[in-house]
Amino acid sequence: PRQSRKRKSLAIAYEGDGAEPPRAPWEPRDWREQLERIREMRSSRDAPVDDMGVQKCYDSSAPPQVMRYQVLLALMLSSQTKDQVTSAAMLRLRRRGLTVDSVLQMDEETLGQIIYPVGFWRNKVKYIKQTTAILKQKYGGDIPSTVEELVQLPGVGPKMAHLAMHIAWDSVAGIAVDTHVHRISNRLKWVKKETKYPEETRVALEEWLPRDLWKEINWLLVGFGQQTCLPVNPRCSQCLNQDICPAAKRL
Repeated sequence: PRQSRKRKSLAIAYEGDGAEPPRAPWEPRDWREQLERIREMRSSRDAPVDDMGVQKCYDSSAPPQVMRYQVLLALMLSSQTKDQVTSAAMLRLRRRGLTVDSVLQMDEETLGQIIYPVGFWRNKVKYIKQTTAILKQKYGGDIPSTVEELVQLPGVGPKMAHLAMHIAWDSVAGIAVDTHVHRISNRLKWVKKETKYPEETRVALEEWLPRDLWKEINWLLVGFGQQTCLPVNPRCSQCLNQDICPAAKRL
């Protein structure tokens, strides 16, 4: 009798009493096809980010600690700055021997002259000096290995922190969302509702985008945004997604 009661209770538990079946997780319409077409458009790898992005700005033959520092500096310089300008500034810095110690020994005026004309270069001079001093004192000249610690550094935001994790530490802690990724995610309706800020977009994307795509998505969308899905006057007629892009009909 005890066994039959157990069976009965199990049956009731599994059948439920009018309970709704679990809902499938939300994902954007046509996103896999859109992504595949963006991959096709990016296959030539000839956008500015491909040749002059942060992943190309550091000395790959430098010791790992120096390489990671150079990655972080390139990211700090890249904010509100075209890849071409960031790349040129990094080249000038590297010619002088770009290490934690060399930057600490450099006065602010000299540093400013080297990194000019990157966007907000005066603020970046201060941030670079402050952050470099913290790296020397707290991290032995290396950069932190977590997003939480990276965003505590002066002049380092979430996008930079996630890219630093990708490039310097080869670790995927989240999606790096800049203005291109933010804009295109909203145009493609890759977010449930419109987002106003890149951080909102990052959270929204991470809710549904498979984790194995998190590292690739920044590189793909940045180049796509530089060449085709422009901020103003996007080249919809040249885009393979024209027929399945929610924004193409309105633009």
